[in-house]
Amino acid sequence: MITLRNLTLRRGPKIVLQGCNLTLNPGEKIGLVGRNGAGKSSLFALMTHRLQADAGDFTMPPRWRMAEVAQNMPETDQGATDFVLEGDTRLMEAQAQVDAAEASGDGHAIGEAYGLLAEVGAYDARPRAQAMMLGLGFKSAQLDAPVDSFSGGWRMRLQLARALMCPSDLLLLDEPTNHLDLDALVWLEAWLQRYEGTMLVISHDREFLDAITRVTVHLDEAQLTRYGGNYSSFELMRAERMNQQQAAFSRQQDKVAQLQRFIDRFKAKASKAKQAQSRVKALERMEKIAPVLTSADFSFEFKEPQNLPNPMLVMRDMSCGYASPDGGEPITIVRHVTRSVQPGQRIGILGANGQGKSTLVKTLARALPALAGEATEGKGLAIGYFAQQEMDLLTPESGPMEHMIRLARQVSPGAREQELRNFLGQFRFPGDMVHQPVGSLSGGEKARLVLAMLVWQRPNLLLLDEPTNHLDLSTREALSMALNEFEGTVMLVSHDRALLREVCDEFWLVTAGGVSEFDGDLDDYQRWLLERARDEARSFSDAAKAAAAPKVSVATPTPAAAAAGTGTSPSRAAAPTTATVKATPAAPASAGREDRKASAQARQRSAGQLRPLRDELTRTEQRMAAAGAESEALALQLGGEVSAAQRVEMGRRLKTLQDEVQDLEARWLELSESIEAAGAG
Repeated sequence: MITLRNLTLRRGPKIVLQGCNLTLNPGEKIGLVGRNGAGKSSLFALMTHRLQADAGDFTMPPRWRMAEVAQNMPETDQGATDFVLEGDTRLMEAQAQVDAAEASGDGHAIGEAYGLLAEVGAYDARPRAQAMMLGLGFKSAQLDAPVDSFSGGWRMRLQLARALMCPSDLLLLDEPTNHLDLDALVWLEAWLQRYEGTMLVISHDREFLDAITRVTVHLDEAQLTRYGGNYSSFELMRAERMNQQQAAFSRQQDKVAQLQRFIDRFKAKASKAKQAQSRVKALERMEKIAPVLTSADFSFEFKEPQNLPNPMLVMRDMSCGYASPDGGEPITIVRHVTRSVQPGQRIGILGANGQGKSTLVKTLARALPALAGEATEGKGLAIGYFAQQEMDLLTPESGPMEHMIRLARQVSPGAREQELRNFLGQFRFPGDMVHQPVGSLSGGEKARLVLAMLVWQRPNLLLLDEPTNHLDLSTREALSMALNEFEGTVMLVSHDRALLREVCDEFWLVTAGGVSEFDGDLDDYQRWLLERARDEARSFSDAAKAAAAPKVSVATPTPAAAAAGTGTSPSRAAAPTTATVKATPAAPASAGREDRKASAQARQRSAGQLRPLRDELTRTEQRMAAAGAESEALALQLGGEVSAAQRVEMGRRLKTLQDEVQDLEARWLELSESIEAAGAG
């Protein structure tokens, strides 16, 4: 177990823990909650030995294997799957042992090393890693792309996959959901619910915490308090504890006042002096109950819009995307959008990463030009835009005051500096902090500055792209309340399901290059994601299962088959069942004879083109099954009584099979993608 006894921890001059006692038991899943800056990440640094306690004791089992998500942005041209595989520390240790044994030429050592390699799951490690990546939203074509070819958010997903790949006893997760969409979030929840070790997670997503934790540790005023239950249970128990403490404090204050009145009245009377003195001693012995002190809740509100155009926006056959980096044809992400936005609507925008949610919002916010069609704005439309990357809207060298002065010149030239200073104070920028360069602010502080700038603009249409990424729970609640009281229109992209539930009453789905209305709520959408994942995994794995020998346990399943076993959510959509997406009606069934004949001929040509690819895919799957069966048999033989010469030969054969399986997997992915592309065409 993990124990803290009378522990004090400093981070620079700040005391983040003082005299804390805490016990965490093996296998517990704990949510660590508290305001931004309270010291949650410092506690993680203590557990990973990057910080040492200033006083008291910290103990944890010395043999525990620990995994955490590295916060640095990896810069390497290494393939993505290989990068994730390196997170499996047991596999890396076994591989190092194999390399050392082969270098020494010791046959006995080589055999033992390859036996260990099989024991740690080397022969299905690559499919497991790729299944994990698919679950976190990567596409098949990206599995072996260089790490440094991905954007920052996707590299952090690779760091998360690398941490999950580690066979750990203790898993530390610091805001793991910040760069995930709902598809990946659903997969991650399912994976963490199956995790068997001890887990400590920092998150400001209440639904995520409720789904995966059963213990909550609250860090407040340098003290740790343990509660049995998830986040919702913690809120109820904390409120009850605070009420009880306040009631006890009030009763004690009444008792103190009564004793003090007696002392003041009779301390000068000789006949009562003895009783007065006994009450003085009673006051000194009394264990004082502290009053309930809580940090002031953060709150704000959007000003009433000056007008509400009707309609706000009308999109006609609009296409969104980006200019090509090489100057060629623009890259279209979302096409043929024909929709309108009315006053007072609360629209949640759903869809997997890469489908075009942010592209759509950027186009409506005028940050990107429409590639085709048009978006007609209502007269007097005032847009307030929160970008997913806050720094897109901020200047790193300027402080909050400079940002507000520049904004005020545009929208309210008569504003005085003291008025702007007072306004920033409402968003927790006190004193000289208004001049601190934005580049040195925390993520939560940058997000609050963007919110302040939005409020000052007095918009009537809010376009919010992941506004909660760096906000703590109290600030998220303040945002939710402000949006619910806002009289204008809200279009919201977020993976925070609590915010979506509380704010939005209708949803748009961005998928397959288009935008459609989603008929259902978030629970329907979550069920649709899981059904889509199962259908996708089943379609990929059926052929592999049919090709495998009936009594052989294949150690190297295809990536998609592994995805089916791990709850991975591949990216291709299947038709929703619980919730439906409005789509264009199918063509009439009364097509002419010539049309049917042409369609049949086209299908025949397509089948002829696909047949060689499918035949090769079948041969590849059969060879993968055979290689997997041979690998498993060799691994079993290595565990028995064999000679040194046999161990050497078996070890070499295992290495050859391992290399062959990697090549076969790569070819399997290429063929699958070619068949899928040809079928779509």
